[in-house]
Order: sequence, then C-alpha cells, then structure tokens
Amino acid sequence: MTAKTAITPATHTAPPAKFSHGVRKGNILQVAGQVGFLPAVPGQPPTVAGPTLREQTLQTLANVRSVLEAGGATWEDVMMLRVYLTDTAHFAEMNALYNDYFADLKEAPAARTTVYVGLPEGLLVEIDALAVLG
Repeated sequence: MTAKTAITPATHTAPPAKFSHGVRKGNILQVAGQVGFLPAVPGQPPTVAGPTLREQTLQTLANVRSVLEAGGATWEDVMMLRVYLTDTAHFAEMNALYNDYFADLKEAPAARTTVYVGLPEGLLVEIDALAVLG
C-alpha cells in the first residue's frame, strides 16, 4: 500500500487546523484550498497579498503552484481546479485573471468548478487542485 505524504512548501505557514497544504499518494496530489497569503515570514502570522481580487487571485494561484511543485507536479498535471469566490460580482474579473495567468499553456489547465462561499474576513478567493502525475 502506498503511503500518503503531507506537502507543506517552505513558502507556507503551518495550517491553522490538522490538515496539510497538499497530500500525495502514489501519482495523485490533492492541493488543499489555498488563499492569497504572501510567502510565510517565520514568527509572523499570515499576511493577505492585498485587498483586491487581482492581488489575492494571483497570489492564490502562486500558492497552489508552490504546493504542486513541492509535490512534484506542474499545472500540466492538474485535472481539476475548484475556485471559491465570496462575491458573484467577482466572477468576470477572476475569469479574466485566470485566462491571463494560464495564457501560455497549450490547453486549458484543467476542468474547473466555481462556487460562492464565505471565507474569513478580508479573503476574497480560495482555489484547490487535483493533480495526477505521470
């Protein structure tokens, strides 16, 4: 039986509860929901990239990428992305940012679902990913 490996990039703080930023088992890597926190500074609480959807979306995608890379994956390995927004009015802007971010990929990065949720105060977007390696 293949063991599960917890993934926590050096750029991330420890999660606030008993979960991992990512978990890899065999060729499957699940990236937990990432938000727009700037890279971790030892001894300091997480800091949001900024108040705008643009700042948070770009940082959130960078954080997902960090977990993918720490788990041995790339965007090309991602099969599913789930985007969680706090406001339906942000959908068009997030899509534009998303399309710009992935403009260099040959194909769409993955299947995607977008849902609307409540997040802690100040956070506007969360993204998780499922990757299959190999």
